[in-house]
Amino acid sequence: MKTAVQFPSNNLMLAGNLYTPDDYAEGERRPAVVVSHPYGGVKEQAAGLYAQRLADQGFVSLAFDASYQGESEGEPRFLENPFARAEDIKSAVTFLSVCDEVDPGRIGALGICASGGYVPYAAQTEHRIKAVATVSAADMGGLFREGLGGGQSEDVIRGMLDQAGEDRTNEALGKEPHLESIVPNTPEEAKDAPALYREGSDYYRTPRAQHPNSPNRWVFRSVDQIAQYSSYDLIHLISPRPLLMIAGTEADTAYFSREAIGKAGEPKELFWIDGATHIDLYDKEEYVPTAVAKLTDFFTQRLTKA
Repeated sequence: MKTAVQFPSNNLMLAGNLYTPDDYAEGERRPAVVVSHPYGGVKEQAAGLYAQRLADQGFVSLAFDASYQGESEGEPRFLENPFARAEDIKSAVTFLSVCDEVDPGRIGALGICASGGYVPYAAQTEHRIKAVATVSAADMGGLFREGLGGGQSEDVIRGMLDQAGEDRTNEALGKEPHLESIVPNTPEEAKDAPALYREGSDYYRTPRAQHPNSPNRWVFRSVDQIAQYSSYDLIHLISPRPLLMIAGTEADTAYFSREAIGKAGEPKELFWIDGATHIDLYDKEEYVPTAVAKLTDFFTQRLTKA
């Protein structure tokens, strides 16, 4: 069963969907999983799909819209603040901790794409998260500073930061926030883009997953917060709690998961899904059941009663 819920984070009210298993009996306290959506996404897309699949496997799950996104509060709309995103995840854990359906000692978290960075980042200092998992993880800070795959000139991020400063001044003068597209809006724009952005366009800008609350926009001055954020610098602090990272062998973001696992403490596992790209793991039935089966096994084993 899916129920619309709300909970506070940083003095903003966030909107979520709480999924309970069909066989849930009143009075039970089940293990639960927070599911956090990709950059530019909303709870009705990949996060909701994984939350529903985990509920089908017996978990209470929560997919929610981050601050400034979807149906959640926050101005300016479409601001991407990694530090607020981490706080949102902690607030989602708080919400689950006081739900009648949830055992507060058995809460895990799953992050997809950018949230595959935000969830481990939050879990480094959020000990109520007892098991941490990611799908197609990406570190937004590294992506903006270094470019996809690395090697980007530092002049690029410096120029973006110059523009972010101008944008802040312009907003103070009463101008509207400067918005940019996240992925190409049309197949023509996408044809020469890297696979991540080309396939992202196919996912977000077509009936495949297009949603009115996910309009492919971001506030450009977000870059001055993204640039000073790093997902995995302290990832070793998750240990001795378990970490599972799932990535496709064909994903152009796979290096993020590989490098993060290299820094993490035990217990940890990097699980490869053969043939899958980054975006494939959002919704393709060729790959999602494999990811869900692995997540089910992981959370079942790791969210056991003390």
